[in-house]
Amino acid sequence: MQLFGETLTASTGLLLLLALGLALSFEFVNGFHDTANAVATVIYTHTLKPTVAVVWSGLWNLIGVLTSAGTVAFGIIALLPVELVLNVGSGAGFAMVFALLISAIIWNLGTWYLGLPASSSHTLIGSIMGVGLANSLMSPGYVFGEGVNWNKAGEVFTSLLVSPIVGFSLAALLLILARNFLSRQEALFKAPEGEQPPPFWIRSLLILTCTGVSFAHGSNDGQKGMGLILLILIGILPGAFALNLGTDPATLQKLLASSQSVVSLFEERARGTTLPLKAAEVELSSFLKTGQATEKTYAALAAENRSLSERLTGKSDLAAVARPDRIALRSDIYLVGESVGKLLKKDAFSDPGAKKALKGYKEELDGITKFIPDWVKVTVAIALGLGTMIGWKRIVVTVGEKIGKEHLTYAQGASAELVAMGTILAADNLGLPVSTTHVLSSGVAGTMFANKSGLQTGTLRNLLLAWVLTLPVCILLGAATFAANLYVIFNLLGIK
Repeated sequence: MQLFGETLTASTGLLLLLALGLALSFEFVNGFHDTANAVATVIYTHTLKPTVAVVWSGLWNLIGVLTSAGTVAFGIIALLPVELVLNVGSGAGFAMVFALLISAIIWNLGTWYLGLPASSSHTLIGSIMGVGLANSLMSPGYVFGEGVNWNKAGEVFTSLLVSPIVGFSLAALLLILARNFLSRQEALFKAPEGEQPPPFWIRSLLILTCTGVSFAHGSNDGQKGMGLILLILIGILPGAFALNLGTDPATLQKLLASSQSVVSLFEERARGTTLPLKAAEVELSSFLKTGQATEKTYAALAAENRSLSERLTGKSDLAAVARPDRIALRSDIYLVGESVGKLLKKDAFSDPGAKKALKGYKEELDGITKFIPDWVKVTVAIALGLGTMIGWKRIVVTVGEKIGKEHLTYAQGASAELVAMGTILAADNLGLPVSTTHVLSSGVAGTMFANKSGLQTGTLRNLLLAWVLTLPVCILLGAATFAANLYVIFNLLGIK
């Protein structure tokens, strides 16, 4: 079988199709949860008919996905065990991808069936942690827990914890401000009556907020599936996807010059310590897990940069790199780029000139490996939109009627969605994943609280239970599925 210029065996082709199918299934189920939140207000208030609403939302999800930078996608990948990211085409790499997707799909389907707006972000991150913990437990010489990038996990947990609080508080405040400044617009503060649509200006406002949440959701949440799909393609078709083959010669020469110029920065910190290339890879993998930099870390960066320079010297474009060497070049770039990024976050370099040079160098490195083809973005957006069309109703009813003791008013829906849009876009710029579900649901709860409408404790208890259980359940599901997949792939399929 020929695909993207590479020859695949029947079994490898089958694994590729299965993995891509699971990744798109995850995004399809994601549509049940997250995109359904975006259309909840316009459908519940009869602003738009369901078919029109989900198609409109899907279109803006597509635009959000297509204009996204990919920072969230690769932020999620940074949570994965380094050795599995670098060897995603191995049997363990396949087991990792299948475990992540299967466990996330199982939990998302279960919570959707119960009508709970659960978080796909939480689900995926829990599954990633389960895979990392299982990998550290099952790999010889590893300490339990080393398989998780705890520094990155801390950043992600903070964003997932803070965003619902922001959603609740800001949505409540926005509704109070609207009551004070728009008190004469009585229609805005009424709940829908029968199937009668609201006045035109209110319909326009609600369509605008739905559009904003859909765009923000695509730009943030849609990236998770894109990152996983690219990881699959890199593992199975490294010749085509390990590197951005569209990189122009000028950019490549600039990267080569940068890789040579920063070596002195690392050698100065290494203080005479040197490491062979293999030991350098091990040292940087360890640094990415622990975040503890030593002289050996800088020696490893110097060694990896010299290797990178050697691989790029004389190459006018990345297509000139031999196919078997592309995955090795990607590994060099990944280790150097992630390590430089971590050092910059830790303020390891005080000199402004060094900081500027390293920041620019990291951006150049990211441009070579952190790219997402347009067809991947379009496919993910279609999967999200189709999922919304199939499963929107359960979540819409929960958001509209079961969070507060009174039905959702137009002003409450608009306030919650405006805050959700702003919160998600802010997180997108920071490269952090947030839950559209948690932000919007907490925003609705905040408006109910501000409106003194009362909150349905039963629904809130179920939402909180889903929020609390998602992480531990998905950690267990991810670990168990990873172990089972390893057995099947190693023993039944014979892939090492």
